[in-house]
Amino acid sequence: MALPYELLIGLRYTRAKRRNHFISFISMISMLGIGLGVAALIVVLSVMNGFQKELRTRILGVASHIQITGVNGELENWPALAAQAMNHPEVKASAPFVQSQAMFTVENGVKGALIRGILPDQEDRVADFRATIKSGSLDDLRPGEFGVVLGADLARSLRVFTGDKVTVIAPQGTVTPAGVVPRLKSFRVVGIFEVGMFEYDSGLALIHLADAQTLYQMGDRVTGVRLKVDDLFQAPRITRELARFIDADAYLSDWTKSHANFFRAVQIEKNMMFIILSLIVAVAAFNLVSTLVMAVTDKQADIAILRTLGARPRSIMAIFVVQGALVGFIGLGLGIVGGVALALNIDVVVPFIERMLGVHFLSKEVYYISDLPSELQWSDVWGVTLIAFVLALLATLYPSWRASRVNPAEALRYE
Repeated sequence: MALPYELLIGLRYTRAKRRNHFISFISMISMLGIGLGVAALIVVLSVMNGFQKELRTRILGVASHIQITGVNGELENWPALAAQAMNHPEVKASAPFVQSQAMFTVENGVKGALIRGILPDQEDRVADFRATIKSGSLDDLRPGEFGVVLGADLARSLRVFTGDKVTVIAPQGTVTPAGVVPRLKSFRVVGIFEVGMFEYDSGLALIHLADAQTLYQMGDRVTGVRLKVDDLFQAPRITRELARFIDADAYLSDWTKSHANFFRAVQIEKNMMFIILSLIVAVAAFNLVSTLVMAVTDKQADIAILRTLGARPRSIMAIFVVQGALVGFIGLGLGIVGGVALALNIDVVVPFIERMLGVHFLSKEVYYISDLPSELQWSDVWGVTLIAFVLALLATLYPSWRASRVNPAEALRYE
């Protein structure tokens, strides 16, 4: 099947050598600009997706999908409450916990932290602490033995290792004739975990639920119950529905509320970076305007001859739309290939650059995530592709329209 002559001429104009090499240079710059903008947009969106996923994974490795806590900070008859929550078809597991503040002292070192009392077997169902253990074992948390598993940075600041002793000071004091005396208890470090988030690694310690109840004089009561659901993205809806299953005065919160600031910040940053980098793509795409304007000026004689041979204005316009769209399409293709390749290999490229420059871009003491994660989502790639191609196509319209308005007699006057 014969191709339309507008397409053939447009393709010929794109690949033909020009008398004016400056036009070819500007065309190449436009092509590379679009490619660079598209690649940058794909990589940045992939990194932001990676941050969202990594943040969600690390937080939910410590936190829970849904948390039920008592109105006054304590829950009685928690097994019945957990059983009621498990009646919801989308709740997979439950685990009780006791949580409170405490001070850790070792010789002259003092450090405040959050103590969480857990049942190791049940905690495995709602969190991934066992996968983060660097030394020792979570199974060494046994009732009555007063063992503790410390975060890696907390253990480092206290200068303790597995097997060492630490003294825990509970904030609730014991009333004696001599006054209020703080409660102290010696614990043995039975493990060290490292989640990868400085907030938890430096400020969280795990002990057995029974030991926590003894330390804080809670009897059989707990602070709350943690739940795990089938689909973590449905946690807000499930939280609302659980109100029908639970017969107790309690607060219900899901992971999107308890850590909303993290996820909202990442989403806002992703949206802003998308807008900013889309403007870069737009600037690169509109460089096609100058390229095509110079191409129209350079081809005025050819346009006049085509008009005298019977070409209609819309055919002349189509020729230059094809030329501009092809330049944009090539740049878009280069950008997609480069952006996808970099997004898929950013875990190799970034460490290489860090070794070359001798710097670490994301310090663990400053950032919650010290590595640069990446998650390529093809929906982002197609969205970027569509936006870039539409912008490139829009940039061709005005110069093409000007080409269609060229007067053959004026163009051939000095030929």
